[in-house]
Amino acid sequence: MSIDTQQAITGFIATEPRLTYTDDGTARFYARIGIEHSQQNPDGSFTQLDPSFHDMSAFRRAAEEGVARFHKGDKFIATGRVREYSYEKDGQSVAAEEFIVSRFGHDVARTQYEVDHGPHRDSTMREATGRDASPFDAPARARAQSDAAPAVSI
Repeated sequence: MSIDTQQAITGFIATEPRLTYTDDGTARFYARIGIEHSQQNPDGSFTQLDPSFHDMSAFRRAAEEGVARFHKGDKFIATGRVREYSYEKDGQSVAAEEFIVSRFGHDVARTQYEVDHGPHRDSTMREATGRDASPFDAPARARAQSDAAPAVSI
């Protein structure tokens, strides 16, 4: 089975995120984002270039959570896809694009925060599934293989 991949971007939230709703009532997160760029010099050092700015949107629960958790200046990582579209401006058709988020979060390499591992997740999982939300346990076959002595070849 192959690994399912998506497009991913890293950047910073350039404007305070806004929560709006589509005509059918779907929650929509919108923010301008900045993507930092750099250039490697012949001596191996890097020169910081001007960032590029883009539109980013998320929908449904990701939109609601995104507006609650992100603020201008936050560093993020997002997966999703680029949507190309056009709009009219001064009688001319203008090509544009936006990044549609499927999942996003703060960039742990550039953000300091604490994670709340409180009981809310486990109790929510129990209520939703009717069973305990225990940590992932590898199948017995995989455990047996990892517990076996490593093979050595000469």
